[in-house]
Amino acid sequence: MPWYTLLILAVAAERVAELLVARRNAAWTRARAGVEHGRGHYPVMVALHTGLLACCLLEPVLADRPFLPALGWPMLALAVLAQALRWWCITTLGPYWNTRVIVVPGARLVGAGPYLFLRHPNYLAVVVEVAALPLAHSAWLTATVFTVANAMLLAVRVRCENAALTQAVPA
Repeated sequence: MPWYTLLILAVAAERVAELLVARRNAAWTRARAGVEHGRGHYPVMVALHTGLLACCLLEPVLADRPFLPALGWPMLALAVLAQALRWWCITTLGPYWNTRVIVVPGARLVGAGPYLFLRHPNYLAVVVEVAALPLAHSAWLTATVFTVANAMLLAVRVRCENAALTQAVPA
């Protein structure tokens, strides 16, 4: 379990790094008349991601979940690939990337990097991570509960982001 604890702590540190990038990018977009949308769901998203990491640590201990190599190693690989996709998204969007939905009126949609293939590749990374990270240490209950909660949240988030982009970005 020590390696799994280190993994979860590394993901938590990565989240802090994301928040620092997001804060910098928010200032940049707001300086360019960026408008934030969907503030109401943002605290729910923060709580969901924080709860996921906490439950990833708690369930294997409290429910005595063993590490199952046939499940754990592939799920760890998926979690690492999800992180790589997330940072590909962050670097591709540059100052436009954010954990919040902030849109600069008149800006063009990015069509490079993973955005050549998917409209919302960052959310694919989130979906994979929410399922894979707990399963890396057999936390199937955490994976199930947070996958369902994340699906409900992403339904709201994607709708919000699509509406904001449609409203602000030229066709």
